Amino acid sequence: MEKFYLVTGSVNLLKLLVPVGVKLVQLRIKDAPIDQLRQQITEAKLCCQQYGATLVLNDYWQLALELGIDFVHLGQEDLQNADFSALRRANIRFGLSTHDEAELELALSLTPAYVALGPVYPTKLKKMKWGPQGLHRVRLWKQIAGQTPLVAIGGITPQRVAGVLGMGADSVAVVTDIQLALDPVARCQEWLRAIKKVDYATI
Repeated sequence: MEKFYLVTGSVNLLKLLVPVGVKLVQLRIKDAPIDQLRQQITEAKLCCQQYGATLVLNDYWQLALELGIDFVHLGQEDLQNADFSALRRANIRFGLSTHDEAELELALSLTPAYVALGPVYPTKLKKMKWGPQGLHRVRLWKQIAGQTPLVAIGGITPQRVAGVLGMGADSVAVVTDIQLALDPVARCQEWLRAIKKVDYATI
């Protein structure tokens, strides 16, 4: 699994950063009209195809089936309604959010492509009932997840990436650190360099 996982709610930011070298990107759009959703998802799909990147669609598993998106991310609130049989028949992979042991157990029972743990550090992304999980939880989650890839998310910066990957995370998801950057392209390049350093350090 790619170690750097960009998460963005902007298709324009996606189209700006994928050409820089991002190979795994989640499109997380909230509260948009359905026609706009279809248009933006299609634009993201075409961009990722052009540059050989993997597109993950957040939440909208029905649109993934409709538009031929082969990877979705689902939160715990989506698990009751998602048609996992339909996703499997269409060979659509799915990643699942987890925050506590019960959620992790449920997620692993569905055989996901990855499980996500967050927030690892304090985050500006959204208000959550869970406080920062900390690096010790990253290590614990990986021990429990075993061969299932683990994505760490929440408050991670280039300076923290080596520690997070060192605890066993297979990938780090990045949202606000790039989204709020004065120069998202430069910040993305900094991230890619930081990931590359970790790769070399572990060879």
